[in-house]
Amino acid sequence: MKIAEVVAALIWDGEKFMICQRPAHKTRGLLWEFVGGKVESGETKEQALIRECKEELNVFLSVGDVFMDVIHEYPDLTVHLTLFNATISEGEPQKLEHNDIRWITTSEIPNYEFCPADEEILMKIKEVFHESIIRHKHNKAK
Repeated sequence: MKIAEVVAALIWDGEKFMICQRPAHKTRGLLWEFVGGKVESGETKEQALIRECKEELNVFLSVGDVFMDVIHEYPDLTVHLTLFNATISEGEPQKLEHNDIRWITTSEIPNYEFCPADEEILMKIKEVFHESIIRHKHNKAK
């Protein structure tokens, strides 16, 4: 089975991060995901992510380091998903492709049904975010 190279963006705005709801007519319709898509041949992962965010949200992205990557097997395809830390450098997110766009806190994650490939990522986001809150509180206490 061929592995699809897929990229996605973890975009933070303060304590909230962006999630997008897939269109109803696509596979895994109405599930929530991180913005992104397939890497086309000849593109770097960063270039693909910038292109996808321009196409799907009409924003320009500043791509940072890799937050994590996962390999997930769906019944119809296997994806190698690379999630990058990113920020919007220009533009306001628009729903050009998605059914909806939300900014959520880590505590709101259970309220949404995500694509299965994102489950592992969401656990790490909660872990990392939880640790940073503890560190922040610890540093304030000093």
